[in-house]
Amino acid sequence: MHRGTRLLLAVLVCVLALPAAASAKVWVVKGAGFGHGVGMSQYGAYGYAKHGTKYDAILAHYYMGTTLGTIPDQTVRVLLLDGVSKVNFSGASAACGASLKPAKGYVAKRKGSGVALRTKKGTLVAHCGGVVTATGSPAVVIRGKGTYRGDVQVRASSSGLDAINVVGVEDYVRGVIGRESVPSWPIEELKAQAVASRSFVVSATARGSTFDVFDDTRSQVYGGVGAETAKTDQAVSATHLQAVMYKGKVAQTFYFSTSGGHTENNEFSSLGFGQPAIPYLRGVDDPYEADAGSPYEHWKRKYSLGRMSSALGGLGLRGKLRNIVVTQRGASPRIVHANLVGSGGTTTVTGPALAGALGLPDTWAFFKKK
Repeated sequence: MHRGTRLLLAVLVCVLALPAAASAKVWVVKGAGFGHGVGMSQYGAYGYAKHGTKYDAILAHYYMGTTLGTIPDQTVRVLLLDGVSKVNFSGASAACGASLKPAKGYVAKRKGSGVALRTKKGTLVAHCGGVVTATGSPAVVIRGKGTYRGDVQVRASSSGLDAINVVGVEDYVRGVIGRESVPSWPIEELKAQAVASRSFVVSATARGSTFDVFDDTRSQVYGGVGAETAKTDQAVSATHLQAVMYKGKVAQTFYFSTSGGHTENNEFSSLGFGQPAIPYLRGVDDPYEADAGSPYEHWKRKYSLGRMSSALGGLGLRGKLRNIVVTQRGASPRIVHANLVGSGGTTTVTGPALAGALGLPDTWAFFKKK
């Protein structure tokens, strides 16, 4: 081909490509907040504490109509491991009626329908029936997991062995605050977190016949002794056995990271979409959160047209996505319901389902195609 002809064709190809590039569009999603949006915003509580607000006033703001009360001391059963083949531990002084040496390691293994306890070298210590209860001295160390106050139960289950920490509620809260909050934050925020975490676990419905809560975000994150710090321990001690109360009962004190400036009603959240409204879990203004420095106070995400349609395909999008029309927002701008307008029809979805499909930090979102 003549050199001039090749050059001309190359120029024409570039020129023809320009309109296509110029017409390419993306979906831009602008939003605020991080989490389910119900109850206490942790960054909001931090903002309040920075402005000199005491922990009881912080809690009263986020949990409307509640008061503080004192609860009896009690234990909490925390699921640490689920369906494992064996549990290696040390630090225990006794188990299955036998005295143990805390400095030595032991292994609990499934034996038939029960559990056998052996030394690290394999010597049988005891046949323990369906459960090994290892008493800490002062704490039990589970290899590969952590260190825990109280007792550790190793139970035979349908899938192997479960390890459960049976611990006093105050020691449990000591192991939560350092994982759920930032230990260097103001003490009044940490006190608020201590009371909220204590109230949350006490009000929680048992998750299984042998345990009450998980040690992760399915309940609240619990790290045992490894999560304890001097400052967070101070917050627990200063609020000893205090809980948030509503009409004589311990309130369900849900909390989350960032509100974006306003919290949400419980019935519009991913916690229990469409469930009955809870009087003390109403959306409220969060006036000081913007000063707390959360990276999720405001956020933006971009999606190609193809990625957007693909992500929403699981929600019943009909054809190619043409538009997203929000039909209902909650007490905050969080999405309650929206319509996915596709080339083949319209599908109605909930805000939590929409945010989940797109991996958004929150349902507080606005959509625009550019």
